[in-house]
Parts: sequence; C-alpha cells; structure tokens
Amino acid sequence: MPRFSVKWGLAVLLMLLVGGVFFFCEYLIYFPTILKCAWPRIEHARGGEDSPPVRAMVLSDTHLLGAVGGHWFDKLRREWQMERAFQTAVWLLRPEVVFILGDIFDEGKWSSQKHWEDDVRRFHRMFRHSSNTELVVLVGNHDIGFHYEMDWLKLQRFEKVFNASSTRIVTKNGVNFLLVNSVALHGDGCPICQAVEKELIKLSRDLNCSLSQSPQSSTATAVDNCEGAQVYPPTPPIMLQHYPLYRVSDAGCTGTDAALPGERHLLFREKYDVLSKEASQRLLQWFKPRLILSGHTHSGCEVLHDNKYPEISVPSFSWRNRNNPSFILASVSPSSYALSKCFIPEESTVIGVYCSAGLCLLLLILAHCLWMKGLLQCLSICLLGKHKSM
Repeated sequence: MPRFSVKWGLAVLLMLLVGGVFFFCEYLIYFPTILKCAWPRIEHARGGEDSPPVRAMVLSDTHLLGAVGGHWFDKLRREWQMERAFQTAVWLLRPEVVFILGDIFDEGKWSSQKHWEDDVRRFHRMFRHSSNTELVVLVGNHDIGFHYEMDWLKLQRFEKVFNASSTRIVTKNGVNFLLVNSVALHGDGCPICQAVEKELIKLSRDLNCSLSQSPQSSTATAVDNCEGAQVYPPTPPIMLQHYPLYRVSDAGCTGTDAALPGERHLLFREKYDVLSKEASQRLLQWFKPRLILSGHTHSGCEVLHDNKYPEISVPSFSWRNRNNPSFILASVSPSSYALSKCFIPEESTVIGVYCSAGLCLLLLILAHCLWMKGLLQCLSICLLGKHKSM
C-alpha cells in the first residue's frame, strides 16, 4: 500500500510539473513580459489644442508559412507564438489601431488560390481583434512577389482580402497615416508602378493643398491649383511602408534588436533590400513625412534622412526570423508623437525553461528510482534477518 501511494504521488507531481511548465511557457509568460510595456506620453506642443493621441501598435514581417516551404511543426510553434503575443498585447494594451508593415504571408507570391485562402483563414484566426481596434495591413514583397514577380491578380486578391487599396491615407483623430505600396516603386514604368505612382502624386497634392491652407503649417509644398483636392487634416503624415528608404547598410544601427554585428556592414541592394535613392527622394519631396516606419530587414534600426526625416525599421514579429521579436507602441497627435518598443518573450528563454523542467523531471525520476531501490534493499535485509533468526 505505501508503494502504491508513493507511485501515485510521484505521478501526480510529475503531471503537475509538466502541466505547469507547459501552461507557463505557452500562455502565462506573455503576460509579465508585455505588462512591462506602456504607452509613451507625448507633450502637446500647441497648448492643449491637439486631439487625444492615437494609440497605434506597429509590427512587421509575420511571414505566415505556406503549403510549399512550411514544415508543420514550424507553423505550429511560430504561429502559436505570434497568436499568443498578439492576443495578449491587444488585450492588455488596447490599441486603437494596429499596423502590420507587410510580408504578412511567406508564400503569397506563389501560392495557389486554395493555399492562399487557407493562409488568409489562419491569419484572421491568429490576428482576431475586437471592434474597438482597427487592423490595417500593408503589402510586402512576400505577399505579392518582388517587382519582377508581382501582377494585378496577386495585388488585387491581397487588396480584396483586406478591403482596401494598397496605397492610401488613413486618418484618425486628426493624424494622417500614409500607407505606401513600396513594392511598386521600381521606377521602370510597369503598369502597377505607374498606377501606384499616379496615386501617390494625387495624395501628395491633396495633402499639400490641405497643409497650404493652414496658417500654422511650415512644411507645405507650393501647389498651383487645389481645385477638387481632397481635404485632409493639415498635418504632415506618418509614412508606413514595407521597404525601408535607401540606406547603405545597417552599420549605424544599434540596440538589442539590431542586425547581428557580422551582418550590419553588409551593403544593401537598391530595389531589393531597400528602395532606390530616386524613389526614396521622391517620397520625401512629395510628402515631407514627420516619421517613417518600415519593415523588411527583420531587424531594428533608426535612421535620420537629410537630417530631418526620422525612419524606424520595425523588427520581425516572428521567432522564425529572430530570437527577440518586438513591436512599436506609438502615441501620435496632430503635432507630435512618442514611440516605445515592446519586446515579447525570447524563444531561447522558452527553450531554456523547457530544458530546465526536463532536467528536473529526469532528476525526480532518478531520485525516485534510487529511493525505491534503497527501500527494497532495506526490506530484503530485514526479511532475510528474520528468516535467519528462525
């Protein structure tokens, strides 16, 4: 009877250990990590004139694996990580709007319609949200292909899924968020490139006309004719896109989420790793953005273009691309903004917890075996002693 009780006690203890570790690593660990994050405070430069700041959560490069190159365990592990991180962040932080800066899918550039629909269903399940939060998605090269791979079918099915044009302005509380289809800024006159550039020129005219009518604006570009222009709040935009603006490399990037030291000095290729110099300068001249947020490189970086246009490269949100994913929390008003970075649990931490728990489990089983062996030896000695005395 004692042996039976010991065995069941050990079994219950092991089950509690395994269940507790699993529950911690797959659910609980996200809460204390994301609870460290907070919305940054901004100073109102216009004496309290500004609207309440927009609380925007910005992440990038989720790369949901497809049917061709995605191993089932890789899908299960990394997508569960992104789902738990996103759901915990949205529940705790309550953003008004979430921007995902492209490369939503890993194989959108070549997936069949059936596989595309399956990927879309998984995306909507993972990134579900309440009606109080708006989800805004930008297009990336893995969603519709690099410039030489993209076509109208891929672009239109992406826009249909997310019910919006890939190049547009989203306005919230007096703040203009400019969404740019940076995949189509090759400048070679391709049909999609022409359509996107035409739309950008129109949006630039509309914004500059709105700015020129504001007596407080000092950033507007002179516009000859504003008749028929759409009216936007008279404030320079926050520009969001997948590709970063042109920079030579990540050599000047620092921080725990920057590229690895051995990779920072690798030269970027124009129109592949970053936008071309020409496309970057056109965007800056057209819009004079007060902030640029981009993705694509999977690493964090801060760059100042022309000594006045700050750009933040947002790291990948997936463990598949980096050990320490993160996202940006942005508080944005019509006249100012403030940013903070929020890290989610590192994959190495979770693996370390599982390995430590496995070691404890092994030691418990070993200790139990040694204890039971010692107990059996004692019993056999006692029984043998009684037998001899008889």
